[in-house]
Amino acid sequence: MKIARSGDELIKICFEENISLSEYAIRYEIENREITREELYIKMKKNLNVMIESANSGMNKEIYSVSGLIGGDAYKIKKYLDKGNTLIGETMVLAMAMALSSSEVNAAMGKIVACPTAGSCGILPAVILTAGKKLNKSEDELITALFAASSVGMIIGMNATLSGAEGGCQAECGSASAMGAAAVVEMMGGTPKMSLDAAAIILKNVLGLVCDPVAGLVEIPCAKRNISGAISALSIADLVMAGVDSKIPFDDAVSAMYKVGKCLPTSLRETAEGGVAITKAGLELRKKVYGEEE
Repeated sequence: MKIARSGDELIKICFEENISLSEYAIRYEIENREITREELYIKMKKNLNVMIESANSGMNKEIYSVSGLIGGDAYKIKKYLDKGNTLIGETMVLAMAMALSSSEVNAAMGKIVACPTAGSCGILPAVILTAGKKLNKSEDELITALFAASSVGMIIGMNATLSGAEGGCQAECGSASAMGAAAVVEMMGGTPKMSLDAAAIILKNVLGLVCDPVAGLVEIPCAKRNISGAISALSIADLVMAGVDSKIPFDDAVSAMYKVGKCLPTSLRETAEGGVAITKAGLELRKKVYGEEE
């Protein structure tokens, strides 16, 4: 099988072979890992099960981070959702709760799927699971959606970065959101090009998003950025399914994200030396964690 090293190549292969993004990723894994389709689905099912657990744990009980900086918010959102009087609807609010739940589980040293990173671990589960519930998708269809997301993640990884330390939060939460949006578009019957248009729009919307963890911990503002990423992915999927395309192609958006990330000063790339990490409140929270003298 041909290997796609860009979004354009990925679209071309999918068109020539008459396959989806998910099928491309599946064939790629089968060929490169010398594994059967059944074995591959079993492995991905394990990832899905971990995602389901992490996305639900924080909604069922209050989970607090080891530092004590965050926790209990996914539980609050779920209680709010249960009242049935939300402004933006059940799907979006459930996605918010799920994204935050996984982030809280991560900060509490629980088990998550770092997809594509631990700091952005709440986005893809929230997006896939809430969309799956809304669209009445089966377990196998959710697994297939994860493969669709992975095809986009592979291209970003080949041509840019998924690391906050290298490219800022645009590379972490931005990439996770792009992967989620692309997967949902496929879940809704969109073409590979439509999926990549959704991913491109996501990346354009988060260009320059810095990585500025308070106290150097993946908690503040990371957890709430997972919420933002999940909401963005779902809304952009609807946008693209309505027929709106991206004037800037996916490959150009990935290139721009990488270049912008390289331009960010080190203080804004996971060092906790800039952004909200060094605000008055940010520094006070740092003292709360480490004491006056670190």
